[in-house]
Amino acid sequence: MNVQSSYSQSDYGSRLVSPQEQVLYDHWLGCVNSERPEVLVQRFNNLFIDGTGYEDREVVSSLDTILMDRHADLYFHHILNRCCHILINRWQKNREYQPAIIELVNLFEYAPSQAVREVSRARSVRRLREIVAQFGKTEQYLMLKRLVQVMARESEPRLRSRQPLGTLIGRYPYLYQHCLLSEESPKEQKTHVRRMQHQAQKKVELDLSQYVNYRVRRSRLKREGLLDKQGQWLRPSSNPTLLSDRELVDSLQQFSGKDAHGRTYNDLALRFRSQCCESVSFKSFKDDLYEYILSGVDPAYGRQHFNDALYQHLRDIYPENDTQRLNDFLMVRTCSNLFNFLVVDPAGAHSHFVFIDLINNLGATLTTGLLLRILLLCRKVKPYLERRLSTLFSHYELAKQDSVGWLVKMLETLNLALSLTFGHLDISHTLA
Repeated sequence: MNVQSSYSQSDYGSRLVSPQEQVLYDHWLGCVNSERPEVLVQRFNNLFIDGTGYEDREVVSSLDTILMDRHADLYFHHILNRCCHILINRWQKNREYQPAIIELVNLFEYAPSQAVREVSRARSVRRLREIVAQFGKTEQYLMLKRLVQVMARESEPRLRSRQPLGTLIGRYPYLYQHCLLSEESPKEQKTHVRRMQHQAQKKVELDLSQYVNYRVRRSRLKREGLLDKQGQWLRPSSNPTLLSDRELVDSLQQFSGKDAHGRTYNDLALRFRSQCCESVSFKSFKDDLYEYILSGVDPAYGRQHFNDALYQHLRDIYPENDTQRLNDFLMVRTCSNLFNFLVVDPAGAHSHFVFIDLINNLGATLTTGLLLRILLLCRKVKPYLERRLSTLFSHYELAKQDSVGWLVKMLETLNLALSLTFGHLDISHTLA
């Protein structure tokens, strides 16, 4: 089969896998079931980094055939990425093997160490090395590096403020889908990331639960005058967030407790939907939504410029549909569009001055509450919010943590709010 004919499209996702490409995948699937990680890392280096000295001639021949295609530079990074994830997906299941994942990803940081001994393959090896060198500049490799950061979190205690923001990726499961995956990610990668996300979310909730229970028990003993006698039997649990103890407690109370009128965020959303979202025109809904959002904003701040900007933004959302009755499509599109205004607009040069202004004036907790109002009104837009937060995270990924403290605090607070709202964590009984 002429590999060129099947690879002439730059859209990798729409293509069929060629026989030569399948040989590579089957090879690594077979190897990962029978060989130790350290052996496989060396194999990977020999085949793809050095490009020489690999003993399996069928694999080498298939690789050379792929490299002969003049379009190989457009899609070969997808092949590399999938081969990586065939190994990573298996190693991730065994804690003993996980350090090999870091070694595998780091291979692409090094230049080839071996000279080309086979004259007949000199051209193929040169092309391979050129293409592999470009892999380090791709979105696929960036996602692999983020994956390493997720795994490295377990070996890091409390990360230092001078480290890049990107080292914190492991702390935020709600960013995994968009920071570690793309639409073209192979099935193995998606399966792996979903598993990691589930495990990370469970850890977030467990750590928070242990911390809250520890504080509640300690407070009870102190109140009863028994702390000195029985406190030694309490298993200490440290603050699992990057917030101060005071900030953490305030956020927990905000998102698990009730307001002065005995209502939770979910109560407010349900009440709004029942009163304002049935049999109304789209324009009326936007007017009511404006008031619903502003009820969570400090009036003094709102009057400066926020109220007017929000009102104008809502007016500009599908004005041609103003006379139509509100439907699910308009609800979803309106709420997701609000995140463009409140967080970041992907189409507007990543403009996020409103988001920064909200955090600086209202604080991370109330700003998170504002986003939560919209999420609970229309839960379908949760992926839209996650995508926009991922956009911001990627934008500041290389910045030092202490230079983007506002974003770190916001990400931490959202972690709490989303865990309490959409996870299995329930601490409401501790706040009674």
